[in-house]
Amino acid sequence: MRVEGGMVRTLIAIDGPAGSGKSTLARRLAVALEVPYVNTGLMYRALALRAIQEGVDPQDEPALERLAAEIGFDLDRSLQPAELQIGGRASDPALMSREVESSVSIVARHPAVRRFMRDEQRRLGEAGAVMEGRDIGSVVFPDATLRIYLEARPEARVIRRALERGASETPEVQTAIAARDARDRKNVPAVEADLVIDSTDLDADQVLAEALAAVRRRMEEGR
Repeated sequence: MRVEGGMVRTLIAIDGPAGSGKSTLARRLAVALEVPYVNTGLMYRALALRAIQEGVDPQDEPALERLAAEIGFDLDRSLQPAELQIGGRASDPALMSREVESSVSIVARHPAVRRFMRDEQRRLGEAGAVMEGRDIGSVVFPDATLRIYLEARPEARVIRRALERGASETPEVQTAIAARDARDRKNVPAVEADLVIDSTDLDADQVLAEALAAVRRRMEEGR
């Protein structure tokens, strides 16, 4: 919890592996708390997509930093909850393409890119937000009201992601998640969390209830 100018800012950080239910929890939590929802992974995907479109090498750190500054990230407050707006528009379905998926981890590991995104994320969350992303609780908002790590067994994550993309894609999803987990083990720093939720055997309502109870306890403690 942050206090600025006498006002309390509610900042919830959510991390976890692909398919654990981060986005579902983050959006629903943002609705319940009446704060914006920011999927920071889309910011890196937007940069990866722009790099592909403009033929920029994903290893070219200075060029990627320049591209990131050109994109323009904001909040669309006409939505409930307010959500990330990229280049003045809602997120492009192309952000979830296989081409973007294969390059986003490379794009996101450059220190200059991460510094730029960190500053943008702090700006977007300065009045309070629910943010999901890799280093929100450890780097972007280490003083968040609550830092949640959402986990689930690999087989459950594969099933969930396959249902999102079509059951026929299950083998591809399994391969993609295994590759993503391997990259994360290598590149992602240790997670700092106040609450760990294993969502394997929980439905979305149960996960939300557990997270909300923890947020309310933390807010009571901060009074």
